[in-house]
Amino acid sequence: MKIGISSYSLFSALKTGEMTILDAIQWVADNGGEHIEIVPNLGFQLEDSALVDAIRERAKLAGIEISNYAIASSFITEDEEAYQEEIDRVKQEVDIANRLGVYLMRHDVAMRPMEETSIKQFEADLPKLVYACQQVADYAAQYSITTSVENHGYHVQASDRVQTLIHQANRPNFKTTLDTGNFLCVDEQPVAAVKKNIGFASMVHIKDFYYRPADTDPGEGWLNTTSGAYLRGAITGHGDINIREVLKVIKDAGYDGYISIEFEGMEECKQASKISMDNVRRYWNEL
Repeated sequence: MKIGISSYSLFSALKTGEMTILDAIQWVADNGGEHIEIVPNLGFQLEDSALVDAIRERAKLAGIEISNYAIASSFITEDEEAYQEEIDRVKQEVDIANRLGVYLMRHDVAMRPMEETSIKQFEADLPKLVYACQQVADYAAQYSITTSVENHGYHVQASDRVQTLIHQANRPNFKTTLDTGNFLCVDEQPVAAVKKNIGFASMVHIKDFYYRPADTDPGEGWLNTTSGAYLRGAITGHGDINIREVLKVIKDAGYDGYISIEFEGMEECKQASKISMDNVRRYWNEL
């Protein structure tokens, strides 16, 4: 098991220019991380192949691994032409993943407004999502890259929907980036959901949330779950998710891959990411 962070955790520092992605890589190494996930479009872009090479080399010099390449995408499009264009674009992102030297890549599959995320709509969208994921996974296989869907974005977030997509895609190199906190967004209890899906995980995100029921109004900084409850990102170990029990499920399942902190709270991002990494490492070692 190797603990690191998603570059998303340092988004606020990347966005303001306090850090570059190369600075972030060095920061992770300096603060005890063993790997970093690269998430473009959040404070930096990877349109320049020279930057891709610089990221790979900086990680090598810093002595940490690049664990995963995670991109935004959606195969819910206006027409067939746009649908094929999106599949082709994601394949080009696979080329970038290969240039980075990674063997794991997460791509989104479907973004819809919360009011359009019914099970009926999911079933209607599923054939196109399956085909697109198959096409990308088959393309990635030439590089020995495993692609994955993360449980986020409401439409493909519940554990059963993620499993359905994986099973129907039916590719050995298509799995899930399992985010332990995101199940709460669709009102699914994290420990139970992690038990259901850890066997399909190529990558694990550890995320914590503060939780407030729907009959409260905590004010600015919170997001809603599908039932109207409230969530706010937390430093791992500070929130309301039973992180120790979640980690026990992961460890007992025999998972021994990358564990990535994904912090999205209101606290200062560097301190929050460091505390989160330290807490997860300590909890894991105590199990």
